[in-house]
Amino acid sequence: MLLAVYLIATCLLLTAAFVVFGRRVRREYRQRGRLTPLTGLLELAVWLLFVGFPCLYNPADWWLVCFAATPTNAAQKIAGSALVIVGMGLAVLAMAGLGAGKSFGQETRGLQETGLYRWSRNPQLVGGGLAVMGILVLWPSWYALGWAIMGGLIGHGMVLAEEEHLRRRHGDAYVRYCARVPRYVGFARKG
Repeated sequence: MLLAVYLIATCLLLTAAFVVFGRRVRREYRQRGRLTPLTGLLELAVWLLFVGFPCLYNPADWWLVCFAATPTNAAQKIAGSALVIVGMGLAVLAMAGLGAGKSFGQETRGLQETGLYRWSRNPQLVGGGLAVMGILVLWPSWYALGWAIMGGLIGHGMVLAEEEHLRRRHGDAYVRYCARVPRYVGFARKG
């Protein structure tokens, strides 16, 4: 029964992500040059549903006891906890550096090339990905692996819609930025 619920929920969430990021976000960026508050909320809803997805397969109280219910293997507990903490910290710092308006597509002034955005064009997703990997280490299962893959697919779909918009909006400046800074992980190139 759990597998059926998991597969149905996965299909529904991936479909919602495709509709929001693949259709609605792209359309609004093309037509308006920014997102409406409703679309920003829909983006947030997709991400919140993704974040809550482990409630389908982890122990019922996993989110209440968080690290207390993790495996007894000390190395696994330390590695997983470190990934979650560093990942969440990185994601929060990246969002704070970008600002809420830009993070949710409301504000489109200027191209962010400083701070964490010197090393990654998407440090929020890199941080979120590290946190997801930490949860995968803490509660390893095929369900958690599927969740991690689903997060990668949703995030990449969002990035593709945003990159299309940024390329149109900032032109050559964005193309040069893309040549210097990797989409996800890496370091700025000199030159």
